[in-house]
Amino acid sequence: MTKQSKSAQPFKTQFLVLGCFLLLCSFSAFAEKADREKTVNLEADTVTVDDSKQTSIYQGKVILTQGTLVIRGDKLIVKQGAEGFEHGTVYGAPATFKQKREGYDEYIEGFADRIEYNAKADKAELFNHARMKRNQDEVQGNYISYDARTEFFQVLGGDKDKGTTSGGRVRAVIQPKIKPAASGAGATAPAAQPAESAGKALK
Repeated sequence: MTKQSKSAQPFKTQFLVLGCFLLLCSFSAFAEKADREKTVNLEADTVTVDDSKQTSIYQGKVILTQGTLVIRGDKLIVKQGAEGFEHGTVYGAPATFKQKREGYDEYIEGFADRIEYNAKADKAELFNHARMKRNQDEVQGNYISYDARTEFFQVLGGDKDKGTTSGGRVRAVIQPKIKPAASGAGATAPAAQPAESAGKALK
């Protein structure tokens, strides 16, 4: 049986969507743990539910929120199995996610044409124009995968000859860590080395 909704009102998802993106961008130790206990809300222009295939399709300005987690895309496909949620795919130009890091006032963000999450394997995959960032640090590639069980990242640039979006290269931007400035009246500059000693040190 297939049902089509014409309403643009927000849809309150069931447990299958709760599992759908619970770990999509959480990255295990990085995620805001309190998000896991929050209610999942989903907004879309339409939703199609196919009970025979255990598949739900949300389309049109899709927004999924759970605590600090926000996922946006043009289309979201959720699949269920015998044990409940198994797989979720979100499409967009780009599809995006954002979530606060546990214990830090900063966010993990991801962008790609397609983002897939395998619940059984606890693995998130970003395809085409894939990009992840935290503050000013950023990594780009044609494909990015993250294994939540091992906390292992893999970034691939793709085949340059096939015209991949990354041009066959992986790119990363890592900003230097800012050291706290010395403060207080007691802070003094280090004493200058005598010229004679400095000359001997250079020889």
